[in-house]
Amino acid sequence: MSFSLFAQQAPEKIFTFKIDSDIDPAMNRRVQLALAEAKRTESELIIIEMDTYGGAVTDADEIRTMLLESDIPIYVFINKDAASAGALISIACDSIYMAPGASIGAATVVNGAGGEAAPDKYQSYMRSMMRSTAEATGRDPKIAEGMVDEKIEIDGISAAGSVITLSVSEAIKYGFCEGEFNSIAAILQSQQLQSAELLAYEEDTIDKIISFFLSPAISGVLIMIIIGGIYFELQTPGVGFPILAAIVATLLYFIPYYLNGIAENWEILIFFLGIILLAVELFVIPGFGIFGVLGIVFIIGGLVLGMLPNQDFNFDFVPSSQLFAALLTVILASIAAVGMVFWLTPKVNEWGAFRHLTLAGTQERSQGYTSSFYSETLKGKTGVVHSRLRPSGKVDIDGEIYDAYSRGEFIDQGEKIIVISTEGTSLKVKNLEA
Repeated sequence: MSFSLFAQQAPEKIFTFKIDSDIDPAMNRRVQLALAEAKRTESELIIIEMDTYGGAVTDADEIRTMLLESDIPIYVFINKDAASAGALISIACDSIYMAPGASIGAATVVNGAGGEAAPDKYQSYMRSMMRSTAEATGRDPKIAEGMVDEKIEIDGISAAGSVITLSVSEAIKYGFCEGEFNSIAAILQSQQLQSAELLAYEEDTIDKIISFFLSPAISGVLIMIIIGGIYFELQTPGVGFPILAAIVATLLYFIPYYLNGIAENWEILIFFLGIILLAVELFVIPGFGIFGVLGIVFIIGGLVLGMLPNQDFNFDFVPSSQLFAALLTVILASIAAVGMVFWLTPKVNEWGAFRHLTLAGTQERSQGYTSSFYSETLKGKTGVVHSRLRPSGKVDIDGEIYDAYSRGEFIDQGEKIIVISTEGTSLKVKNLEA
């Protein structure tokens, strides 16, 4: 589309933004915000600078729909590559311009997990989108479809067995490019639009904050705080600070992914269901069984799924690298959180901020203090667990039932124990075989 097809008056404001990374929910949101900003500033022309190898088909479909429905004419400048989903988005624009050495095409849908061609139902969906988009923008639908289907043979353009990828000269020849230029400035000069005000899309502060929290490193830190906060709150109910830290970290973790369309409601629900199951296991059901295991699985599963742009548990279009990064981030952060818990637990009483919450002093037997409810003769005695120690419960020693607690580990019913301390209102025991 040349400027002669516009209204008589040249546009005074031209809005530009970039599609320069994978087509995913984050890019989908960027395009949506950029188009809204172009409309708000009353821009009369939009120019997209394109350089992408593609991405998620669903997000590409939503982006191309937004472009086709735009009231503002849209150019795309392919700076290097417009492959796969990038080709679909480019064809949805009113005019296509390309830099020297750029290419457009190769839109076969591939499986994100292995890079192999996806099943034919996905190829058929992509073919229909390419064909209908080309028809809507006045381009050859057969060539557009050939960018997806290697079976399509077009005389002089492609042979059967390979999908179509057009160079600059080929794209110009077959109506998929209006011209070859080195820059957007050169395009504007060719159409005598260099005097127009050029507005570039920039992320606002909120979007920059969201992008910051989408970083895998930051997500890992938040996961550590979530797991550590939940653990400390379960160990010291009522303190408040650990659970508050966990809640804030949970919000900072899920909200950015949710706003970018990555985390869905059911994935967040899985996470909170995991916390409920874990709480039921610890406070309602004695021991540590199926509820506890499911709780941990659901918590970790919710955190992993929240980072991935899957569609209703369908991972066909999730890149294997992204899946691996999500799993690695959650697993390493969980391990680090466990390490942090063991390191911090004995140090909590040493912190001034916690001294008013806990009794940090000790009253030693050597100083004349005693709080023992039991005879010293019980120390060293062996018995069996009467009700699971998690870590507290009851033990049977010589036919008598005593309140007891372990050193932190879970000891199942029927296992043998030995008394290691009689101080306090409960016997301190350990697994006899430990």
